[in-house]
Amino acid sequence: MSSTRLHPDSAPARVQDISDVTTEGAAWLASAETYPRSALAHWRSRPTAPAVLPCGTVFDVVSVPAVFGRRMLDRLWDEGPGSGPVAAHRGRMLLFAAPGTAQRLPSLLEWEEWGRAVPGILCHGMGDAVTVPPITQESRAEAPSGRLEGHLESRWLVAPDARHPWLPGPEVVLWACVRAARAAAGSAVRISIFPGGDQGAKVYDVSRRR
Repeated sequence: MSSTRLHPDSAPARVQDISDVTTEGAAWLASAETYPRSALAHWRSRPTAPAVLPCGTVFDVVSVPAVFGRRMLDRLWDEGPGSGPVAAHRGRMLLFAAPGTAQRLPSLLEWEEWGRAVPGILCHGMGDAVTVPPITQESRAEAPSGRLEGHLESRWLVAPDARHPWLPGPEVVLWACVRAARAAAGSAVRISIFPGGDQGAKVYDVSRRR
């Protein structure tokens, strides 16, 4: 899928990582800020730097441990409607959800039989902020000494690619949590989202998003 990448106007052409955020996706992320144009200007000058964005108006974020999050993501794409943008950050997976999800999901989990089997879930909504990965992933050739220290800590798994992306609501996220919990209970297979364990990782077809 081809798309326009957001990068400094003066920057030379480079090979883009498939996890880069598109121009439309960057505009959507920036709309969460009080001054979106300032956020976009900052990203143009520092496209490989992470950012801190407020939750609650444009999106909420559901944060879960990485392995459990991978199971949730697999269920969303294999059996459900797909997902909104998804990021990996310091051993956790951040699922971007519809505003209001952070407020409703905890109570839904309390009523759900499998709710207690969902590990370490954090819901970020109004009044919260989250750190999101850079809009452009630094390539190995560009990184100091050819290493990608930040790649393991923060990266997009499903990068924002639309001005108004579809976002799952609390019921959809609950559905994914329950199925991931059942899968975890019935399987001892450890799945990693990080390089080295990605040989069997799935590629999510973002064209399926509703």
